[in-house]
This record gives sequence, C-alpha cells and structure tokens, in this order.
Amino acid sequence: MEVQHAVGASADGAYGSGTASAVSGWQGAHHLSADGISGPATMQALGVARTVQITAQNRFGAYGWSISGQFGCLDQIYTHESGWKVYATNPSSGAYGIPQALPGTKMATAGSDWQTNPATQIHWGLDYIHDRYGTPCSAWSFWQAHNWY
Repeated sequence: MEVQHAVGASADGAYGSGTASAVSGWQGAHHLSADGISGPATMQALGVARTVQITAQNRFGAYGWSISGQFGCLDQIYTHESGWKVYATNPSSGAYGIPQALPGTKMATAGSDWQTNPATQIHWGLDYIHDRYGTPCSAWSFWQAHNWY
C-alpha cells in the first residue's frame, strides 16, 4: 500500500491495473522506464522499502520456520527465479511470478489476483515449498542440485 500511497493510487493493497497505471504515470513523470512495475529503481526513487520480503517473513510462523534459519534460503530461490518480481515471466517455460509457478495459473488456488498481487504469489509459493520440500532450505538444496525447484 506504500507504493499506492506514493503514486496516488487507491490504497487497497492489491497491485491491479489501477496501481500499475498510476505507477507508470509516476515513472514517466520522474524520467524512469514507464512499465508500471515497482522494481528496484522505482522503489528507490519512491523512497519506499522493499516490502515483498517482509510479507514472506510474516508468513514464516504459520509454517513453523524461523526467519533466521530459513529466510536466507528463500531469498536465494526467489532472487534466482524472479528477482522477487511479481510480473517475472520465463520466456522459455512460461513460469510466472515471484515463485515462478509453472503454469502460473496454479497460483489461482491462493487467490484470483495471483497475476498482480505479491502477497498471493508468496502465499502460494510458501505453500508449495512447505508441501513439496518442507522448508525453504530443503528447497534451496534441491535448487542447487537441479537449477530448479
């Protein structure tokens, strides 16, 4: 919602088309690439902290994971997979979003706003890691051995 406030969009917490349009307009007015995505350059120019990682950390307790023990592994996975970008799309496989779900539509089980809401993508991604690997560090070990998870 900080991004929405900063660009003058309706602050509802969902990064939908209205937010993307407002971000794009703000970017253009501030001589940034007007793509509507709140990437690192836009976040820095806005003076808004990257909160996507905090969203993930806030969900760790639900899985019994400690931030100090597991977040570094999750950060490695998501940095390699998508750079923590909501709209990241793998051009060869079509994997989508922060967790690089394949197909991306799988994330609809976590919410209908799966294409645009980082919280929904993180919710799905953490469920996937929990169900398939148990912990982010187990998923990261698999990623290191196979270059995917």
